[in-house]
Amino acid sequence: MSSVLEFKHISKYFPGVKALDDISFQAYGGEVLAFLGENGAGKSTLLKTLNGDYQPTSGEYLLDGEQKHFRSPHEAIQEGISVIYQERQILLELSVAENIYLGRMPANGFGVIDTRKANQMAQQIINDFGLPIRPTTKVKDLSIAYQQMVEIMKAYSRDNLRVICFDEPTASLSDAEIDSLFSVIEKLRAEGKIVLYVSHRMAEIRRIADKVAIFKDGRYVATVRTEDVTDEELVRMMVGRDLGDIFSSLDRNKQIGDVLLEVKDVSSDFVRPVSFTLHRGEILGFSGLVGAGRTELMRAIIGADRMKSGEVLLEGKPIRSRSPYEAMKNGIVLVPEDRKLQGILSNLSVSGNINISMLDRNANALGVISEKKEAAVAAHGIDEFRIKTPSPEKKIVELSGGNQQKCIVARWIATEPKVLILDEPTKGIDVGAKSEFYAMICEFAKQGLGVILISSELPEVIGLSDRIIVMRDRAVSGEVMREDATEDKLLSLGMMGED
Repeated sequence: MSSVLEFKHISKYFPGVKALDDISFQAYGGEVLAFLGENGAGKSTLLKTLNGDYQPTSGEYLLDGEQKHFRSPHEAIQEGISVIYQERQILLELSVAENIYLGRMPANGFGVIDTRKANQMAQQIINDFGLPIRPTTKVKDLSIAYQQMVEIMKAYSRDNLRVICFDEPTASLSDAEIDSLFSVIEKLRAEGKIVLYVSHRMAEIRRIADKVAIFKDGRYVATVRTEDVTDEELVRMMVGRDLGDIFSSLDRNKQIGDVLLEVKDVSSDFVRPVSFTLHRGEILGFSGLVGAGRTELMRAIIGADRMKSGEVLLEGKPIRSRSPYEAMKNGIVLVPEDRKLQGILSNLSVSGNINISMLDRNANALGVISEKKEAAVAAHGIDEFRIKTPSPEKKIVELSGGNQQKCIVARWIATEPKVLILDEPTKGIDVGAKSEFYAMICEFAKQGLGVILISSELPEVIGLSDRIIVMRDRAVSGEVMREDATEDKLLSLGMMGED
């Protein structure tokens, strides 16, 4: 008989926020159950209450009919429950085998750690997973995908593993790496494990999940078989409305102006000479495969990487940005791809994050920051971008990913830029929040900003951009107008370049 995990009336309250509201449903062994819902719907919070990171305000968990309550992730692990988060929970300086058996290293009869035996045991698991890595390799020398595999093998190595949860596991993985991960998940399912899988990517859910549990505003909506529902029906259950064709309903800027930004033969250690123009009120898309050089080009433009050659003209005047701060002063800002490492300041509040780029403007001649000015800037950003937070003083890490991203955008828009660079702005954001971001981007263009959009999602870059530049091998391989753009054409340019 398959294992059963039952959530019974789980609620979790934070000050001013009801994160989980009376959630009850079941998950079964030998199945992959995907969690689907908008940012802030409660998916990750539910996993954190399951494994003891958070304590539920009320409710209980039953595993095979036995009541469970964990005061820490360690207690959850002892009962066979493991959660694999986006952020790695491994020690980079240790080897693969040392990470897998951390705290459980085999010892000889004298109590001395038997490294050789640990390597042999780890090699057996590596073979079971079909991975081309060695147990003696330091984890820091592995790709992100294989680092994640080490975490999974660590959980798998425990004889008592019954439940394994994945929270947005593919956010930083290539297609080939995703294939490897899914092979492992299929192995876990075949062995009768309960697999919970949180993702915003519909194609992934269709491929790997047997069932989908839908959440909305901290409440459980329903569990459906993946094969029985369409994407449109899933979205409707998630957001409580029919989004229709998101891109066709956008209010686009119809009056693109003159050239705002001109990039001439710009290169760095990471990108070959590139030239392009950006017009006032235009959304200029950048497409290409991973490693094509899109992000590296923008880093050179804003001075995050040293520009080796070329020049940048803004409104016809040459500018040179030797740092992102100088770029901001010149009127060019970048919303980075890696929200957690390069975007938010996790120890600061919502207000602190929005105001961090405005310190000089909010200070008087003596350098004293005006709390009144900061409060006004934060209030304006929260209102304009509809940031869901109970207070400007709420820690930004306690917000959903979509609301964190809105805070970063609010920060840079407060500086009144002329050029806004968005690097994968909807990465890890649910479909409902994406529609808000798309409308927001179109509004920026209507206000006269030049918008550069880097996106790996072909429907997104085609649906939003007025013009698309494709990069391959750290250089431009082609340019396509929106009306001529197709996924096949962009992929062809990204893989082979122009004929």
